[in-house]
Amino acid sequence: MHYDLTDLRLFLNVGETENITRAAERSFLSLPAASARIKQLEEAFQTQLLIRQVKGVRLTPAGDALLRHAREVFRELECLHSDLRPYAKGVKGRVRLLANTTATNSFLAHALSRFLSENPDVDIELEEHLSADIVSAIGNGAADLGIVAGEVATADLDTMQLCSDELIVIAPVNHPLPAFKTLRFAELLDSCRFVGLNQSSAIQSFLDRIASGMGKRISLRIQVGSFDAVCRMVEAGAGIAIVPNSCARRYASRKVLRFIRLEDDWARRELQLVRRPGRELPQFAETLIQYLVDAAREPV
Repeated sequence: MHYDLTDLRLFLNVGETENITRAAERSFLSLPAASARIKQLEEAFQTQLLIRQVKGVRLTPAGDALLRHAREVFRELECLHSDLRPYAKGVKGRVRLLANTTATNSFLAHALSRFLSENPDVDIELEEHLSADIVSAIGNGAADLGIVAGEVATADLDTMQLCSDELIVIAPVNHPLPAFKTLRFAELLDSCRFVGLNQSSAIQSFLDRIASGMGKRISLRIQVGSFDAVCRMVEAGAGIAIVPNSCARRYASRKVLRFIRLEDDWARRELQLVRRPGRELPQFAETLIQYLVDAAREPV
């Protein structure tokens, strides 16, 4: 049975992209070379690992098993590199971190900039996802650490509370919304037009699902790429928006926006760090956790 780390890295990329062409590009292989390596893996294990489809590929149960083990192999290699870093120069590490929109737009930038500055041999792969998808990815070993918010099922994971936040409504100071201190999301859906984030944003997908569950839809007037852009568009009168309080309060001193609390329970959220139980992480990943905790709990 002959296969090497290049084969396993290629298969890992196939599992993550579900596309041999993209996996070959990520593995710095030509498509014919990648296809030949996949064929050799199937011959080595004497079983089919992939099912070719019109668009991409799907893993067989055997392929799923190989993907899990490939992830474990590279996780152990990261631990090996971490243990040897004190004895050698130039050994790099990588942490895959998944986070929800609130985290990526609040304390996360500060924490990661400090960590990367003080740990130049470590790279971080950061992706934004819905909290439920993050829990699933951590559970199946597709990522090292995750930051989630709200009521998601984390019973099978190790969790650590980071901070509390809530989603609030922001509106221009002259907006005709009633001068209430609190409102329900459903009331806004019936009467208001919104400034939102792009559809690739996890929080926009979350709000769309909430509205859909009510049998309604969000009337989006414009979609932009960041919370700062959302706040500026609301200030200019383009509509109202729902944003994390931690992001909106940056504008509080300017007194250009109205802040209205949502009565809906889902608006109040606990941000948690999640990791797979019983999995040893490299020391640099444990160090990153402390940076995240410290940044999340710093007073704003």
